[in-house]
Amino acid sequence: MVDTNEDKEFSKIIEKKQKRKLAARKDAQHPVWFGLGMFGLVGWSVAIPTILGTFLGLWLDKTWPGRPSWTLTLLLTGVMVGCWNAWYWVKRESRKKE
Repeated sequence: MVDTNEDKEFSKIIEKKQKRKLAARKDAQHPVWFGLGMFGLVGWSVAIPTILGTFLGLWLDKTWPGRPSWTLTLLLTGVMVGCWNAWYWVKRESRKKE
């Protein structure tokens, strides 16, 4: 049987995933509590900018009422900033593991 380039690439991917999985099993630094903490970090990193944006928008709508809804605009901006922030933290932790 002849190994093609695709087969070699696939084997490398599987080998890399298997090594990472074995290393994670041996790594006692990241118990279940680490996963729960990371889950909480992701949640708060989305919630805080969303809440801040909403309150700032409510204040702006009370202070300067007008056609654009500042509350809705800053709520969506807060969600986007929070999602970017959560992505950043998750990406940072996944780089540490590799």
